[in-house]
Amino acid sequence: MKKLDHKELLDAGVHFGHLKSKWNPKMLQYIFMEKKGIHLIDLNKTIIKAEEAASALKQIAKSGRKILFVATKKQAKEQVKEMAESVNMPFVTERWLGGMLTNFATIKKSIKKMQTIDKILDDKTNTSLTKKERLMMERQKTKLNNVLGGMSNLNRIPAAVFIVDIMHEHIAVTESKKLGVRTFGMVDTNSNPNSIDFPIPANDDASKSINIITEYVVGAIKEGLAEKESKTKTDKAVAEKGDK
Repeated sequence: MKKLDHKELLDAGVHFGHLKSKWNPKMLQYIFMEKKGIHLIDLNKTIIKAEEAASALKQIAKSGRKILFVATKKQAKEQVKEMAESVNMPFVTERWLGGMLTNFATIKKSIKKMQTIDKILDDKTNTSLTKKERLMMERQKTKLNNVLGGMSNLNRIPAAVFIVDIMHEHIAVTESKKLGVRTFGMVDTNSNPNSIDFPIPANDDASKSINIITEYVVGAIKEGLAEKESKTKTDKAVAEKGDK
């Protein structure tokens, strides 16, 4: 697993926290100093906590379980979506619907409905649909896809959730904790790091900062998936050798 570079973190502005007046005292251990009324995050602590989180996420990916990425902030959604897709992991980047985890059975029904509409619209031999019906279905598909498209490959509750800005995504944090889903996330100086299992102290407002931290954990997930694939191939080769 590659190391996070101190200079790269500085250049990305990972160390910039919030105004001192907005701080959460529970972040004290992760604050390096205050400068011009703004708290600066201790990047040595960021590196340590990011490594802990990445190591745990790598093991989850290696075990074949899913990690749900949650980032609905404007400056985070596109890049987090792309990175989640690069490792075939589910994501929520438009809006967190209350009950997305705690009422997962209903969400699964909506996903199934979306997939059924997809099949009907993709079937070129289906001529029974009127123009109006097709238009209505396409609108419904777009609406469902915006909110649930990133979760279409999620068949059961994820093993973990990675969150950008735990304050902004507090409902996702609450639902994950209620179900015992492991929580990972970027925590800024206005957050309570104790509210999640693996906090990574970092600026969760700047797109460069979000990018460098998310890219790092996704790199660890890729390693976990590669090790899983390698083990599967080795096990298959051993089994085939044993059959001869």
